[in-house]
Amino acid sequence: MSATDAAGFIDKWRARWPEWQVAGAFVPEPRRTTAAAWFALLQELGDAAWHGADPTPGLAKLAWWQEELQGWSRGARRHPLATCLQRQPAPWEAFARTLNTLPATRDLGAAATLEALPGFAGAAAACETALLEGEADAGRVPADADALARCLVGERVLLAGQGSEALWLLRQWPRTVRTPRARRIQAALLHARLRALQNGTATRPLPGWRVLPLAWRAARGGR
Repeated sequence: MSATDAAGFIDKWRARWPEWQVAGAFVPEPRRTTAAAWFALLQELGDAAWHGADPTPGLAKLAWWQEELQGWSRGARRHPLATCLQRQPAPWEAFARTLNTLPATRDLGAAATLEALPGFAGAAAACETALLEGEADAGRVPADADALARCLVGERVLLAGQGSEALWLLRQWPRTVRTPRARRIQAALLHARLRALQNGTATRPLPGWRVLPLAWRAARGGR
């Protein structure tokens, strides 16, 4: 298992979010690979929980991931993304315990899914803070858990092309959030693509001339 193996999963995430070819310049270089690997991991978990006509394979993947993340907390690793993430001082055990809450959200709408996600989002936010900000107290639940949950649900809505759900999310989207820089940038990109979906226009990736100012403002703390 090597960083090259991990690159395949990161490339899978980048294929869905090619805007990061431009936006990544606003994340400090030491954090770029970590951020990409973390977002790729969240994408793997979201796809397992919410996508595919048959839920059975996704359930099996989530069970596997639960064991894998528990192993990360003990120094064991099997998945290629572990080469970028496992040695970071993140609360992997606590995060792993929350994965079993995801299957019940598969058939829920955006609002109901958000109501069901506090435990998962809180654990994920603690990992995200540790990975992307390097805080010593990685076990706490940061104040940005709700923002992270909205991003995860927003990406689900975007992938499914659910315009009415996009409108609901956009009406409640906070203007500013206390999150690591990479999350702020991803939230800004997602917000722009949800607006396009809600307006009935194509949901293709944003052009570079739009990504540049969006990422710049998000990196500075705005949206």
